[in-house]
Amino acid sequence: MLTSRRTVQIEWGDCDPADIVFYPRYFAWFDASTAHHFKAAGLPKPDLLRRFQVVGFPMVDTRATFHVPSSYGDEVVIETTITGFGRSSFDVSHRLMRGDVLAVEGFEKRVLVRRKEEGGITSCPVPDEVRALFGAAGG
Repeated sequence: MLTSRRTVQIEWGDCDPADIVFYPRYFAWFDASTAHHFKAAGLPKPDLLRRFQVVGFPMVDTRATFHVPSSYGDEVVIETTITGFGRSSFDVSHRLMRGDVLAVEGFEKRVLVRRKEEGGITSCPVPDEVRALFGAAGG
């Protein structure tokens, strides 16, 4: 499976008064890393939306495991991998590394969705072409 990497420089505003990253920032970085992962695979999110007539891939489940804190001035690398596909869903794993140290692991389940004619959104199958970009077999 394809793994992409994105470097993040931790800024003053990312930290709480204890000078450690305020935990919601990790989820924002993971969200951006998922979009970056699609771009790294050759399918930037705007192209995905236009090409497959979808409106996005909203989160239906997320969690993180925090191993060691990071602070202002740290440079971290987020390694992102799509670890599996369902019919319309996919699982994303993020490993936030501070040097050789695993600082945070993040996990997402996302669903590809399109607009319904009567309004709202509904899930839709992940195209085989999209699966192939990440090294997955067809569904």
